Amino acid sequence: MDFELTDEQGMLRDTVRDLLARSYDPESRLKVIDTELGWNRDVWGQLAELGVLGLSFSEEDGGVGAGPVETMVVMEEIGRRLAPEPLLDAVLLPGGLIARVGTAQQRARVLPEVVSGSTLLAFAHDEPGTRWPATGSAVTATTDGDGYRITGVKNPVPHGDCADLLVVSATLPGGGVGLFLVSADVVTRTPYRTFDGQRGAQIEFDGAAAELLGEAADVSGAIAAQIAEAQASLCAESVGAMAEALRLTTEYLKTRKQFGVTLSKFQTLTQRAANMYVSLELARSMSVYATASLTECEPDPAVASRARLQVGRSARHIGQEAIQMHGGIGITTEYPVSHYTARLTAIEHTFGGGFEHLRVLTDRLGEYDLVEL
Repeated sequence: MDFELTDEQGMLRDTVRDLLARSYDPESRLKVIDTELGWNRDVWGQLAELGVLGLSFSEEDGGVGAGPVETMVVMEEIGRRLAPEPLLDAVLLPGGLIARVGTAQQRARVLPEVVSGSTLLAFAHDEPGTRWPATGSAVTATTDGDGYRITGVKNPVPHGDCADLLVVSATLPGGGVGLFLVSADVVTRTPYRTFDGQRGAQIEFDGAAAELLGEAADVSGAIAAQIAEAQASLCAESVGAMAEALRLTTEYLKTRKQFGVTLSKFQTLTQRAANMYVSLELARSMSVYATASLTECEPDPAVASRARLQVGRSARHIGQEAIQMHGGIGITTEYPVSHYTARLTAIEHTFGGGFEHLRVLTDRLGEYDLVEL
């Protein structure tokens, strides 16, 4: 099997890498994430012009019609530069749900605006006091003439603070979980900043007018499939962040001197750096596995959990070692390695941590004839 990128995929990687490198160095990124929005609309517009926002959508829906590999390539560059633009939260996940569940009219109305960068989406799914994966929803939808109204609270909603349109999961009047489109103008939002510099919001629905996305049927399977696809994107972003954290660490070992010699002369430190590289390659392999699975069949939550479990373990190892080998400077705000570790930690707890993914896998042990530990 050929794991090399095609010429077109390599050009996409290089173009996105150049754009993000011009837009963000550690100092300029700190200035951007300290703004009220937390990311750069000019960079967002350039990503739209390059077609990046339309990679995951079909040409019929106004997109490029590219495959999962192209998305993986872009997400890895997002992670490498710690770019704060909400590609996953505002496009890939909620837009993917619209493409998967929505009617032709809804896709034609919403997705071209998303691809152009003029409409920001957010997926309001998690609720206070619940753990991943959610098995139901305390947010309820009731009929109101030809439409619906939604009542309840969603939190956290990643980048829900700046969204124009919300994709909301709620319990249908007849039972089951449905998806709805809700304008951000008719809800109450409480924005906040997360510890890794991203943005989120608590969103309250008090009889908010809502449009049913697709049909009035239980779409729990479609939600699980789209989240499994999003897990592959998180794996790719993690790999990019880990690769840069390792690069920063090895460069530091080559230049920082102690007792008159560079730290790279100490065998123990070089062995620890080599172990970080092993963890990175394990994570990269699982990220490729998760992405490759999307090209062959529908997203499988078990495949996603296998990948996330190893990627999460690698991320924790690399992040902790990067901090330790940098010493005191590694935890300062001014130095970038602490921000890579913070982002890797946040990703590890997005859509389930290690315990939750182990639970997903152990629940499916009965499907296998042989299990090796």
